[in-house]
Amino acid sequence: MTIAKLLEGREASEIISLEPGTDVRTAIAKLTEHRIGAMPVIEDGEVVGVFSERDVIKCLQTLGEGALNNKVGEAMTSPAVTVTPDTPALNALSQMTKRRFRHLPVLDGERLVGFVSIGDLVKYRIDRIEAEASAMRDYIQAV
Repeated sequence: MTIAKLLEGREASEIISLEPGTDVRTAIAKLTEHRIGAMPVIEDGEVVGVFSERDVIKCLQTLGEGALNNKVGEAMTSPAVTVTPDTPALNALSQMTKRRFRHLPVLDGERLVGFVSIGDLVKYRIDRIEAEASAMRDYIQAV
């Protein structure tokens, strides 16, 4: 299965994103309001980074409370690691596991078409394992 299949039914217009000039305090409010862990950072229509809960922790640890007034562009993870709609879901999951991050922007050329989390990919993997187990049980019962 590809990332495109995981994104079926989702609209790119529903992706919650930030601009690099947004202050960290506002970004934290947006993460909290939408109950999400990360957002792509978009500048002039291109993904320039990802801002996540981990970036918040890192900048607070480094700069203290004053970090809340910094700009997202100073705190985000950049450049963003991305995938394409054609990327196999298991390849994306492997990449996230190896590199220890939890969110991937999905780009078609330079255009953001999706944003997937490790939760999306783990759910796909669990569903696949359960389907295989069910098929195996059905096969065994039929024999």
